[in-house]
Amino acid sequence: MIVIVWQVAATWRARMPAAREGQYKELATRYARLPEDTVELQRRTVEEQRQTLDELTRSRLAIGSMEKMMREIE
Repeated sequence: MIVIVWQVAATWRARMPAAREGQYKELATRYARLPEDTVELQRRTVEEQRQTLDELTRSRLAIGSMEKMMREIE
């Protein structure tokens, strides 16, 4: 019985570093991908800012046209 318990404990201890190594590899992979993800997020942010600026410009033009029309009516 003692031998069985001893072998189970030894097997469990041997598997622990392997499990940790897998977690470290996954973490390293995620860390390596982080700069690429950051660049992609920055690209999307710039594109959204451009779209917002375009919408704001169109809104300003429309408001300017409406103001001009209202002045002409008065």
